[in-house]
Amino acid sequence: MDSRDSPGPEQLGARLRELREQSGRSLRSLASELEISASALSQIERGAMQPSVNRLLAIVTALDVPLAEVFEDRPVAAVAHAPHDRVVVTRAAAQPERVELGTGVVYRRLSPSHMQGVDFFESSYPPHSSGDEQAVLHTHEGYEVGNVTQGTLTIRFAEESVELGPGDSITYPSRTPHLISNPHDETAVAVWLIVHPEP
Repeated sequence: MDSRDSPGPEQLGARLRELREQSGRSLRSLASELEISASALSQIERGAMQPSVNRLLAIVTALDVPLAEVFEDRPVAAVAHAPHDRVVVTRAAAQPERVELGTGVVYRRLSPSHMQGVDFFESSYPPHSSGDEQAVLHTHEGYEVGNVTQGTLTIRFAEESVELGPGDSITYPSRTPHLISNPHDETAVAVWLIVHPEP
């Protein structure tokens, strides 16, 4: 992957710190809600540690911001939210930056602009990677719709696991504890739509 396409952990950490500060949350209060140490959260914000997929989703959920905000390099208040009644186009050469997370998972925003209530993105899971290093099931707000375009993903729920190959789709409430992983030898790519509940 071209390094120009993926910001380093320092940039991701700085963006998460910016979002936390804009929310008025202290490092300690957010860490307490996430049930991690303030030191661990500080390491994420300084770029010394990359968050897992599950940790990133837990952070944006606790801050009450959509996942799309992680891809923005401007303050939340300055982000132009596109009206739903006009055409917005982003050319391939100007795609938003990718975000690389723990275990090498990469998220890339697909929506051409920030759409309120919806996150539309692509995830790439390298061979033998997982959304959480400790294989912990995770929950967040909204519901998810996913379609695998390459490789095979396994989605584990409390009572069952579902394996999805190219062309397979799935939808489930995000409040259902789940973990996405790729236990295979080929990179798995999927397109996801997360729909957030009305405020």
